[in-house]
Formats: sequence, structure tokens, C-alpha cells
Amino acid sequence: MKKIDYKSAGVDIDAGNKSVDLIKNSVKNTFNKNVLTNIGSFGSLYNLKDIIADYDHPVLVQSIDGVGTKTIIARQMKKYDTIGIDLVSACCNDITVMGAKPLTFLDYIANDKLNPAIIREIVGGMASACRENNIALVGGETAEMPDTYLSGEHDLVGIITGIVDRNNIVDGSKIRKGDAVLGLPSTGLQTNGYSLARKLFFEVGKYKVSDRIPELEKSVGETLLEPSYVYNNYVQLLLQNNIQINGMAHISGGGLVENIPRILPVNCAVDIKKCSWPVLPVFKVMQDIGNVDETEMYRTFNMGIGLVLIIPNTEKQKIFSAFQGKMSVFEIGSVIQGEPIVSLV
Repeated sequence: MKKIDYKSAGVDIDAGNKSVDLIKNSVKNTFNKNVLTNIGSFGSLYNLKDIIADYDHPVLVQSIDGVGTKTIIARQMKKYDTIGIDLVSACCNDITVMGAKPLTFLDYIANDKLNPAIIREIVGGMASACRENNIALVGGETAEMPDTYLSGEHDLVGIITGIVDRNNIVDGSKIRKGDAVLGLPSTGLQTNGYSLARKLFFEVGKYKVSDRIPELEKSVGETLLEPSYVYNNYVQLLLQNNIQINGMAHISGGGLVENIPRILPVNCAVDIKKCSWPVLPVFKVMQDIGNVDETEMYRTFNMGIGLVLIIPNTEKQKIFSAFQGKMSVFEIGSVIQGEPIVSLV
């Protein structure tokens, strides 16, 4: 009788070990003096003693997020490095808009069959984004689960931890009528609306990832895999210069219409001026392919704005000056009195 082992059941321990060997150096390059454990530990240890000395009332801020069905585009393109960047971006931006400084990042990668080369690509993207933002990639988990996932499928999840002084939390409670609404540009879809994007390009438009559309500078697949911005360094620049920010919104998992109300007080609404920033061509292409209603576009996609700052008008010029030569910024609307909704004007 043939002997049965774990590999014959679909789980290759050797492939897991090889994956760890391939990512070890890129992960270690994100470590700082506060990381007390190495790769392979049962849990990560991170020393907070020196960090909390700079805070009167330190508060940990945490978030968990994933890349969603953008992984399907990565599989079609056989290109996985940018979704690692996207995973860090999705998590980091969510805590940055609360005024937090990111500290550590954990990842979870699950698939039907472990491919060490793909794991190296994904983690390499994560590590590069972590290094750029002084985040320690302190640990992660790879899970090989045949039958749970279809052939070639990947599930990516990230968990980030940051810190903020309680007095400096940005939660939208200070937003007032008359505040200005500024927008920082996105790189494209980022991680928004990929189920609709895939339907429009591949089902309705019948395009392939290799196809080129005149309005787009890159192929369809390259356009959809454009890595997201991590806005942390830009926001930290404002916070370090004591620029007053009353509210911030990460435009992810839905558009401007859905995300801005999450931070609005009960008596504040926002008017967004639709022509106040350059809408990226990919959004116009998708709208035309499927004759998508404009309201649905702004509800589903970021439409070219990845992060929103709500500030007193007196702070506008300081922000324009701080970002000059570093990041574009657009005045896209204003806060008015009313129910906490967003109107397109």
C-alpha cells in the first residue's frame, strides 16, 4: 500500500520552508531596534518603551484590510508585487487618517497551493512599502489550503498597528461648517470597486489584460494593477508642522460619496465640486463601456481622489506650500450645514 503523507494531501511543508528562505532578507530589512523577534517565532515582540516616552497619553490604533478581487487581475497578469504594496497601503491609510503613526505590520497569505516565487513577489512588495514608511514587517502567516481556495487563488490580509496621542486623534469631531475639503490624487482604482471593474472590462467590454485602449497609457491589466499610494509620509509632514486637520477620509472600499460621511458630525454635510480635479481616464473608460450612471461611479470608485483632508480655510495655504513639489492637492469642496451626506455639485 502506498504511504500517505501531508504533501500527498496537498500541503507541501518544504515549499513553505523555501518561501520563508526567499522572503527572509526583505522582511529583515524592515526591522528596527524595537523588533525583538526574528522570522519564525510563534508571535512578534515589539518594544514600546522608547516610543511611548514621546506621548502624554499613547493610544494604539489598529486596522485590518485585504486586497480583495484585485488578486484576480494579479493572477491573470502573473504579476504579484504590486498587490503587496496595495495591502500595506490599504491598512496604513486607514490609520493614518486618524492621525496615527504606523509602527508594525502583519500579513496573512492563503492559497490552494504554495508557490515560493509568488510569495516572494507579494512579500517583496509589502516590504518595500513598509521600508518607505518606517513600518516594521514583524511577522506573517502563509497557509496552504487545498479545496478551500480554487486553483491559483490567493487571499491577502494585513493588520497594522500605529500610535497616536489621545489629544491628537483625528476623528472628524472638529469639522465645522465652512471648512475646506482638499483631495490628494489616487493612482487609479487603488483597491476600490474591482468586482465592477472586472465586469466592465472583461465581461461587457470583452477585453483581455493584454489589450490596449487608446485612452489608457498602459494595457488594461497594467492599468488595473497600478499600485496604490501610501499617504502616510504626506500626512505626517502636515502633522509634524502642526497644521490643523479637522478630519481625514481614506477613499477606499467605496467612493467619495460613501467614505466622507463616516467622519462627518451630525450637523455637517459636504458639497463636492465634480470638475475641481482631473478625473483619471480609466474611470471615463469604464463609465463608457457599461453606460454606468455617474452617481454609481462616484459611489463605487475614488474617481481620482485617494485621500480627503477637511481643514479650516486658514490652513489651506500652509498645505499647498507644504506639498509643493511633493504631492498634488486639489480643493474639491466645502462643508455646509445639513445631514452628514455628500452631494455632487
